[in-house]
Amino acid sequence: MPEEAQRNRLGAYLKARRALVSPEQAGIPAGGRRRVPGLRREEVAMLAGISADYYLRLERGRDTHPSPQVLDALARVLRLDETERGYLFDLAAPPTRTRRRRPPPERVPARLHHLLAAVGVPAFVEGRTFDVLAANELATALSPRLRPGQNRLRSLLLAPEEQAFQKDWATSAAELVAAFREQAGAHADDPRFVELVGELSLASGRFRELWSRHDVRRLEGGTTTVVHPIVGELRLHRDKLPVEGLLLVLYYADAGSESADKLALLASLAGSKDGG
Repeated sequence: MPEEAQRNRLGAYLKARRALVSPEQAGIPAGGRRRVPGLRREEVAMLAGISADYYLRLERGRDTHPSPQVLDALARVLRLDETERGYLFDLAAPPTRTRRRRPPPERVPARLHHLLAAVGVPAFVEGRTFDVLAANELATALSPRLRPGQNRLRSLLLAPEEQAFQKDWATSAAELVAAFREQAGAHADDPRFVELVGELSLASGRFRELWSRHDVRRLEGGTTTVVHPIVGELRLHRDKLPVEGLLLVLYYADAGSESADKLALLASLAGSKDGG
């Protein structure tokens, strides 16, 4: 990520979020022509009950550790939800005195490999930057981009096959980029995060657009619809289970549904392929 934005992450976040709040949402008459989208700096300061000069210091990185009371007021004015508020507080937290260590390599325990082989649904293990670390045969039958060594964010933004696979690609991309930023809040110095942000910023206009919004969210379980090139459309549930700092991700369909039948067909096709 750009060096200046990396140094002043709190200011960049405040600036991006105020651009997304309209005067009407904040209870301010829009009136006349406005040169900036969203709220002006002085409007945020007024609504938060702080001086315009102090808010300017925050955005410009001259003060990076405001009080919890100021952060609460800013979160209210910027209409942040619980996840976004937590991210704001993390950005403003004073650095710990302990020296940060390079994160250890992510390794999949043997028991997780055994579990992947035993479960009868598509399943894979992902790391903190959405690298696929391990996967079972059903997962790779569902999508070749779920093979170990692939990165889900890179695939989603750069692989045309993945864009066709995700029925609502635009929403999926926005959600995954926001989840990536939420993860990056706790691992800002991780070289893998820096590498991916740099690569995707150069290669994907959609990533640059979404990254500049500073959206954050936790990517949890839910339901998704994908379009497989052989069996067609599948509506699948997705669960994410934390295991030793990693995430075990499982896809499954409602019992007796058409999607369940299609998953069974995928399993049979994968089995016949492996059996020659």
